[in-house]
Amino acid sequence: MPKSKPRVFLDSNVIFSGLYSSEGAPAIILEHFVKGNISVVVSQQVLEEVIRTVKEKLPDFLPALRRLLVNTPPEVAADPKLPDIKRWTKKLHLGDATILAAAVTAQSDYFITGDRHFVENPDIVKETGLTIVMPAQFLKIMDRDEA
Repeated sequence: MPKSKPRVFLDSNVIFSGLYSSEGAPAIILEHFVKGNISVVVSQQVLEEVIRTVKEKLPDFLPALRRLLVNTPPEVAADPKLPDIKRWTKKLHLGDATILAAAVTAQSDYFITGDRHFVENPDIVKETGLTIVMPAQFLKIMDRDEA
C-alpha cells in the first residue's frame, strides 16, 4: 500500500528562503510540493507575510511567487480562533503565537519552520502535539521514509 504524502504547514520563512535560493532545504521542500510529493498548508497570515516580504526584499521574485501560488496553490487553513492564539501568547510574541495556533488548527503532519524557538522549546512541542522541524530535519525524515 503506498504511503500517503505528508501534509506540512510551512512557516513564511521557509517559503521565502525557498524562493530566495534555489539551493538548500527550503528550496527542496518547495520542489517536493510542486512535484506533488507533499501537501502544503499555510495560514492567511503566512501568505500575507510571504507576499509582503517578497515585495519589500525581493520584488524581482514576485512573478515566481505568483506562479507558485497560481500553479500549485497551497491549502489555506482556517484562521485560528482568538482563545487559541491567546493560549500561545504566554510563551511567544503575538505574531509567532498566531502562526503556531494556525499550525495547530491545521492539524498537519509537520510544522516546518526556520525559527529555532519553536523547535527548541520542549513545552511548545509537547503542548501542541505537533512534529515541529527545521527544513533540513524534514528532508532527513523524507529520505528515511522513502528508503
